[in-house]
Parts: sequence; C-alpha cells; structure tokens
Amino acid sequence: MAIRLPGWNRLPRWGKILYALAGVAVLLAAGLYGVPALQKPDTCHEGVEKIGDECVGVDGSGYDFGTSTISAVAKAIAAENDRIADQPHVTVAMMLPLQSDTPGLRRQMRSDLQGAYLGQRQANSGEGIVPKIRLVLANPGQNYGHQDKVVSTLLDMAASGQDKLRAVTGFNLSLDATQQAVERLTQGGVPVLASRISGDGIANVDGKKQRFPGLARIIATNGDAAEALANFNGERGRRNARTVLVYDTRPDAYVESLASAFRGIEETGPAGPADSPFESPGIDEAGSTGSVFEQIANNICQSAADTVYFAGRTLHLRIFALTLAKQTCADRHFTLVSGSDAASLRQTMTERDWAQLGGEDGAAKVTVQYAAPAHPDAWDTELAAWTERWRATHDREPTAAELPQYLTEPKAALDALDDLIESVSKAGTDLGSTPDLKDSRTMLVHDGLVTIGTALHEMQGNNAEQAPSLADVSQEWSKLQSAHRVRGTSGLICLTSGGNPYDKPVAVVELRPGQGSVGTLQFVGLGWPTGTPQPKNCVIPSGTS
Repeated sequence: MAIRLPGWNRLPRWGKILYALAGVAVLLAAGLYGVPALQKPDTCHEGVEKIGDECVGVDGSGYDFGTSTISAVAKAIAAENDRIADQPHVTVAMMLPLQSDTPGLRRQMRSDLQGAYLGQRQANSGEGIVPKIRLVLANPGQNYGHQDKVVSTLLDMAASGQDKLRAVTGFNLSLDATQQAVERLTQGGVPVLASRISGDGIANVDGKKQRFPGLARIIATNGDAAEALANFNGERGRRNARTVLVYDTRPDAYVESLASAFRGIEETGPAGPADSPFESPGIDEAGSTGSVFEQIANNICQSAADTVYFAGRTLHLRIFALTLAKQTCADRHFTLVSGSDAASLRQTMTERDWAQLGGEDGAAKVTVQYAAPAHPDAWDTELAAWTERWRATHDREPTAAELPQYLTEPKAALDALDDLIESVSKAGTDLGSTPDLKDSRTMLVHDGLVTIGTALHEMQGNNAEQAPSLADVSQEWSKLQSAHRVRGTSGLICLTSGGNPYDKPVAVVELRPGQGSVGTLQFVGLGWPTGTPQPKNCVIPSGTS
C-alpha cells in the first residue's frame, strides 16, 4: 500500500516532484550509510553469502567456497548431480567447514568430500534403484561459527517441495555450535546422519526420550572408543601400565567427553601421577601450550608413568608428543593414547617431527596409539589372524560360511570401494588426488552416504516419483540392523532405537617413528566397545535398544 504524506493531494505537481526527489536522496543516503533493510548482502557465489573473509551457504553446482584444494572433487559432485538430474532424486546436504588457511585441514576437507562423492556414486548405482541422491555442500564457516544461517537455509530447503532435502550429513567436529546445529535440524524434522562426530553429547540415549529425534550416527562415541581401547589393551596385558591423564580445559565437547571416558577406564595396575590440565586457545591455535607441555612432560619424566591418556585436539597432541620425546628421560618409551581426532595427526607430521620422535638410533621415544574409526588394513589383517587361529584348532581351512561375517562383509565393502576408486580414475574423473583411505575420513563419509542411500531405497514405494518423506527417513534409521544392516567399509552398521551404532569396532592404530625421517601408521587390531565382536547377522541383543 502506498504511503502518502499529510496534505499530499493538495500539493501542486511540482511539489510532489520535489518530495519524490527528496525521498530518492534519503534512500541513496541510507544506502551509503549501510541501513540493513536497504543493503543486499555481499556474495561469494549465487546463494553463498560473504561474511568477513568467509563464504557461508549451500551450493551443489561445483563451487569450491574459495578453497582450490577441493575444486576438483566439488566439480565431480556437481557432474554426478547433473547426471541424475532427470531421474527421481532427493537432496542430501554435506555440512562441514570448507575454508581454512592450514594446508593439512584443506587436505582433510578434500578427503571428506572424496568420501562424499564416492558414497554418492555408490548410492546412485544400479538401474531403476531410486531415489538418486543429489549432493549439495553446506559451509557453516570456521568452527561452525555461522551454522545458524546455514541451518535456516537447510530448513527452508526441507520445507520446499522443489529441493526435497531429506537428510544432512557430514559434521566433523564435536563442538557446541555443531550440537546446536544438529539439535535445531532434528527438532525441525530434518534427519541427520553424523558420520564423523564422536562427542558423547551429540548422541541419543537408547531407551530414553530422544534429544535429537531423527539423528543417526555411524561412529563410536568417545566413551565407546575408550572402552574399546581398554578392552583391547586389557587383552594384551597393558592395563597394568602406569598412566596419567593430560587434558585440555578449553570448552570443547569432544575433549570433555574424551577426558571423561579416560577417567572411566578401570586400571588394575599401580596408580600413576595426578591429572595434568592445560588450556589451549583454540582447535587450531598453539598459543603457549608448548611452554605448558614442557612442565607437564618434565613432571611425567619424574614419575614412573609410561602411558599418557591425552584428551585434546590433534595440533596439541602433536606438540605434546614432540615435547615429551625431547625430555631428559627420553631413553624411556612412552605411549600416548588418544581419540578419533588423532586420525588427522599423520597428515600434519613433518620429516623433522618423525626424526624427533624416533631419535638418532631409530628407537621410538614416543608411540601414539588411538582408536581410529576405520583403517583399510583392518579386515585383511584380522581375517588372516582369525584363519590362523582356526587352523590351529580345527586342522583344516575354514569354509566361506564359517568365516566371521563381521570381518568378511566389511572387507567386501572395502574391496568394492577400491574398485570404484579405480573405475573413477580410469574414467578420468579428477578428485584432486588419489583418495588415501588410511586417515579414515574417506571411508567414514562414504559409509555415511551409503547408509543414507540404503534408508532411502528401503522406503521407496512403487511410485518412483513419490520420494520418501522426512519422517520416513527419521523412522528408518533404527530399522537398519539385522537383515537390513549396512555393510560399511568401516564395519557393520547396525543402528539402535536411538540411532547409535551397536558395538561398532574401532581400529586401534599406532603412529610409530622409524629411522631418521621415516614413520608409519600401523594397524594393530580391532577393539570392541562390548569386549566381543558383533553377533551373527548383527542382531542387537534385547535390552540394548
């Protein structure tokens, strides 16, 4: 409705013109002085807002958010989106920070997106199997600082009949902002599949009212991973070690739950020294932690401790390991035990770092052991060990039916992923680099997209054009068990009523320095949160969910 000034109708024509010109001048001045209602937001790309030096928003057209490291794989995802555009499809959003000044973090982003593309390709394989997945990238900014804007966009997409957003996945950091994003999405009716957040606080409690309705996870929580480590080491006589807990006091859901999990491990050996806290300035900021670690490491050297539980992020774990290795007690060997975030440690190690951990004689001063969500050597190694034990007790080779499916099915899934990577390479599809599965990122994110695809396909009715609803997807998570288990490259995925993976194995791995600048990431064995492998057909025991 037009607004008229008092006495407008009584003004002569020239008076109305003067008023109009004055109004234009006011609007122009408002624009110059930045009145929000009259100023359009600055953009990096269509649908992507520029906030400071960050590009925040959602895109599925191949835009790389200013990070050249992910350009190739972003374009590959866009090409797959174009390929399935005319087939019945739904949209899945991959939400994680996609900008960083740190080369190691940019490589990690690429690994995550390579897993997303490969999972999308596998979920979209098979003629006549619908709906296909259109994948979009959602950048919430560093440390999910602008997640509120992106979540609003995703909620609008879910409500839109055109976009058909049916799930959000990704989520690589257990932060308060991440938790807020997951909570708002799930409370808004949007299903979430968390492939790489291990914080205990971003999980539903089985048998209780769900704080995050429609949340599913495919990675063990920090509590489960710590229990799996304890079970693994207990079998090998390591619970008699003298231990000390070093933990970050900075508010961080991952660190807090990891420290709590380590405190909960029952030790049977002699007591170690008192807990040693430190405070970091941020996930990717060293601050003065090096100086603090000098004091902590010195005190540990004066004790009889030989095992350190480290509840902190990868950057600080690396600094602490190097600090401990150069202490005057470096003739002793220390084992640092940490959580899933340590899977990124290998990518940050330099030749000088390896040399410092190993020393001139190549005898390891510090070994870092952690519970990785996955490792590509796990299934072949464990199958070989299982078969050797079988031969010793049965005096014959096991039949295919006698081999444990908790090993054979994930191995088959990993073989299929290897074949897909080779096929993509032969087809000339550029992913920016050959996927390196040893950091577990590509495997986990791939398994997440495959899990979403499985849920979508299980629910699809006879009408190919009628996509499953948001509620359908949320309710399907808990049905993905037993006969409907997901054969993941990271292990069998069998979801409880709360959307948690039942007894999901962790790959216990060790970063071992060698002679000079040589270091290796070696798979040691599988750890199980319950202490035993998943039951046959992954039938979840009564009382669990």
